[in-house]
Amino acid sequence: MLTIVGFVVVLICVFGGYILAGGKLGIILAALPFEMMIIGGSAIGTLIMANSMHGVKHVLAGFGKIIKGARFKKADYIELLSLLYYFVRLASTKGSMALEPHIEKPQESAAFNKFPKIAADHHAVTLICDYLRMVGMNADDPHQIEDVFARELKKMLAEEMHPAHAMQKMADALPALGIVAAVMGVIKTMGSITEPPPVLGRMIGGALVGTFLGVLLAYGLMGPLSSRLAGVVEEEMKYYEVIRAVLVAHLHGNAPQVAVETGRKMAPTEHMPSFQELEAALQELKIA
Repeated sequence: MLTIVGFVVVLICVFGGYILAGGKLGIILAALPFEMMIIGGSAIGTLIMANSMHGVKHVLAGFGKIIKGARFKKADYIELLSLLYYFVRLASTKGSMALEPHIEKPQESAAFNKFPKIAADHHAVTLICDYLRMVGMNADDPHQIEDVFARELKKMLAEEMHPAHAMQKMADALPALGIVAAVMGVIKTMGSITEPPPVLGRMIGGALVGTFLGVLLAYGLMGPLSSRLAGVVEEEMKYYEVIRAVLVAHLHGNAPQVAVETGRKMAPTEHMPSFQELEAALQELKIA
């Protein structure tokens, strides 16, 4: 919502300042549909050319993330830490084999079913199950696990950042596409060079709308959207960093409470539960 408000402010300031300075909207409005077709259509075409179908769908899904913001709030971090606490406590008290029913069939696990939002998150379930399974296979070197985990999170981040990078490349191309539209307008004007000056003035003004539109879309829309999406992706990745921190702390031999506290510190400050809030949630934790 804040993104929409920001864009509305940009439009009000740009066009409001133009009108207050004595500018006439008629020339812009007359040229806008054609310039938007040239610039916007070309930008979409370059996006399709530069990406696979999966990449294009990923970019479209990115617009939803921009509007909604990061998925994970304080309650989600409390649930994740509660689930991880259950698993590391179970492994500490009953051994890694006690985890097998949960990690082999997570869809049937009472622990995962206790937290349906986590169970519906493919990345979270895969990370938890895969690395707990590695522990059960005696791959219990915390440094090795931490290195592999960090590399997988880096790969996930690179994949999730693809839409933001695609949007930024589109933003970089828009000013040049605006120049293309402007040049085509000049060519059209030169073909009517015998027209009187008032007519030529309107035609030149319409041609310059292309340059204006390309710059506005680049720096007033696509650039900020790209930055916003990158921020959302980076914030969501903190959720998976919590999983890494808890499991690695557990492998280092820390008590379940200490391992979970290590993970709590990895949550974004805005959504990080307090020690007391997490302690209360762990005391109330009941899993069949």
